Formats: sequence, structure tokens, C-alpha cells
Amino acid sequence: MRTLSVFMLLPVLACAAQNPSPAPAPSGDGLTMAEVLENAGPSDWRALDPNNTLYMTLASGVVVIELAPSFAPKHVANIRALVKQGYFDGLAIVRSQENYVVQWGDPKAGEEGARDFGDAAKNVSGEYHRDATALPFTKIDAEDAYADEVGFVEGMPAARDGAQGRAWLTHCYAMVGAGRDMGADSGSGAELYVVIGHSPRHLDRNVTLVGRVVQGMEFLSTLARGTGPLGFYEDAQEKPSVERIRLGADMPESERAAVEILRTDTQTFQKLVDARRYRREEWFIDAVGRVGLCNVPLPVRSVKNSE
Repeated sequence: MRTLSVFMLLPVLACAAQNPSPAPAPSGDGLTMAEVLENAGPSDWRALDPNNTLYMTLASGVVVIELAPSFAPKHVANIRALVKQGYFDGLAIVRSQENYVVQWGDPKAGEEGARDFGDAAKNVSGEYHRDATALPFTKIDAEDAYADEVGFVEGMPAARDGAQGRAWLTHCYAMVGAGRDMGADSGSGAELYVVIGHSPRHLDRNVTLVGRVVQGMEFLSTLARGTGPLGFYEDAQEKPSVERIRLGADMPESERAAVEILRTDTQTFQKLVDARRYRREEWFIDAVGRVGLCNVPLPVRSVKNSE
């Protein structure tokens, strides 16, 4: 087994840089996050692309995952191939580590009796970063300990390094990655994990991130923790079953999640970041005036309730 050395996505605060610069001035709108969302127009929201959406069915509910082909095209293509041939159906969640990750895949991976990959590749070269100039980066004004700049690319939390010209996805809460062995090109997408705790940003650029959970995180984050090393389940009976994983494009429209996601390339999203930075809700005593990348939520709304 390989290891790792609204609906509102609940964010986890990233580490702040030392000696941060002064906070930017408020936008002047004076809105709370709830008010920003109330004022959002139809064009501020987007639907999920069925070709880039996975539906993982557990006994407790359905987890909806949006894939990120702009950052990990080879892994995403391989995951689609695995899903289409039913590779994940009947496998298991093999690991639940407190304040870290939940991981699923074949409990017999690398052993006799492991599930056949069929037409999918057993190994895919690592996709740890992309050319920063080729991506539509929406920067947010935030100090970050792990990157020169942080922001969002097509709804995914991302970072970039100006000197080296690289951009990469970041390990914020609910992000999904592909487990690998020691070799940089030893992953495939057959073993996936999701961040359920404080954002482990030290994994950035060391593991290929392939997407994020947009709905159903509660079915993963509340799983009983594994008692073995690194949170692996020691007893086969402890491992929750993955009943099946399907691609949205292969499902009837009536069975897909009826949700929309707030676009991150709009003025409305910038107002949301501002509201998150200057907490204007009545409960707050100190407005803070700062925000970390992983503390910016990505709102998801029910289409039925948005009419």
C-alpha cells in the first residue's frame, strides 16, 4: 500500500509568513460574506462540468469531486479511465489519519490479488507544477509562507513563484491528491486522498493534486480514525467500503449534483475575499484585517434554492 511521507467548503488557515506587511485597505463596500453572496448575480456562478466531476458513493452518502485537468491532465485522464472501467467499485477507504488525510484505493495494491488496471496506466509522470504564464491566475493579497503569490485558478486554490515561473495547486482543506511511492513518477490516481485537517502545505509540489471535494466532505472528515501507523486501518472490517465512483458525464442528469460554484474570476469573489479579511459580522470583536489562502472558502449553492 502506498503512503504519504451554501454548502461551504470549511477552510483551514495556512501558515502565515513572519513579519507580514500591512493589511490592504478595505474595499469600502462594508459587506459581510453572507451579504456578498446575497448580492451575487447569475453570472457569478458556474455549473460543474460533468466530464470533470466524480461521484463517490459511500454507505453514508455521496462525495462530489471536481477534477483539475488544467494542472494534472495526465492524472485526470487516467482517473477517468479507471472510473469508466469500474476500478474503484467495491474497494475501500484504507486510511483516516487525524488532522491530516483520508485515503482510498485497493487494500491489496502492490500485492498478489491486486485489482487489474485494465486500459489505465499503472504509473503516470508527476504533475507537480505548471507554467505560471499559461494559467488565468486570480491573485489575492495575502502573505504566504510557501509561495511568492497565492490565489485561485479555475476555482482551485493555487500558488506561484515569480522567479521560477511555476504555478501549483495547494493542499488546502478538501483538496484531493494522488498517492505515490518514493519515485516521483510512481503515482497513477488509483490511490487518492483528501485533506481533512490543517492544510499540509509542505506537500505542495511533492504530490500531484488532482481536484477538490465540492460536496459531501462530512462523509469523509467524520470517519473513525485508523489505529495503525499513519492512520491506516489495521482490520479489514474497519475499512469503509467505496461502493462505486462514477463520472458525471456517464450519469443521468437527474442523478448529478444540482449545485453551482462561485466563480473566482469575478469582482464578487474579490468582495468575498475582502469580507473574509475584514470580518464584519456582529460577533467579531477584532476585524483581523488579514486572510490566508486556505481561509478563503469557495461557496457552493443549490440550484433549486437559487431561483
